[in-house]
Amino acid sequence: MTIIQAMLRRILFLTLCLISAFAQAEVSTDSIKAQADSAYTHEQYDQAIALYSQLAEQGESAVVYYNLGCAYYRKGDIAHSILWHERATLLDPGNADIAYNLQLLRDKTIDRIEPIHEFFLFQLWHDVVNLMSTDTWAIMALVCFGLALATLAWFLFSSRMSVRRMGLYSCIIFFLLTVLGNVCAYQQHEKVKNRTSGVIVASSVTVKSTPSDSGNDLFVIHEGTRLDVQDDSMKEWAEIRISDGKVGWVPKKSFERI
Repeated sequence: MTIIQAMLRRILFLTLCLISAFAQAEVSTDSIKAQADSAYTHEQYDQAIALYSQLAEQGESAVVYYNLGCAYYRKGDIAHSILWHERATLLDPGNADIAYNLQLLRDKTIDRIEPIHEFFLFQLWHDVVNLMSTDTWAIMALVCFGLALATLAWFLFSSRMSVRRMGLYSCIIFFLLTVLGNVCAYQQHEKVKNRTSGVIVASSVTVKSTPSDSGNDLFVIHEGTRLDVQDDSMKEWAEIRISDGKVGWVPKKSFERI
């Protein structure tokens, strides 16, 4: 009995230590967030950027990324403002404020690139996936699964034919919504996990035909331009594709991953 009591005391002590550590970390995060917000309010944008960046290193947060984007915009750094707004959009794709700011920022960039139009069904699917974040889609799928089970029970145990029919149709609908939620959550998770897009942060970049300074000049892109990385196997160069379909090689130091 003494050994068991000693083990219980040790487990309780470790649990209390973990709770205390989490509480201190939360207090520290809140304190840094308050200092960053205060610096932003008082137009101390360099300090705000440093503090928000510190928070960003501790964990991903759409709110922190959005605030960083706003702070960079106040400094006049459009490229990094777009970068952090894009990162915020990746975590919270349905946020109207982030989307509005990002569109305003894109209008301030030099390059006017006409994107290739996708088949409307593909575009519709992308719009549906981007309605909500991974967590929101997963919660929706879980709720719909619970409703599917409830309506299935309604179908199985009801004695009235009209009620059974309604229960069956409702079960099918909620089951399909469960599948939709899981598929959308998975696709959003893959977008966050496998980040293949980036933003040009150099003032301008000459895109080359080969991964070398001696390669032929293809075209020039400027800061704030979004790109997709096609080949990341080289040490200092990456093959990129912009939204109008043009492909070429740029130095990796000229852009940052979203």
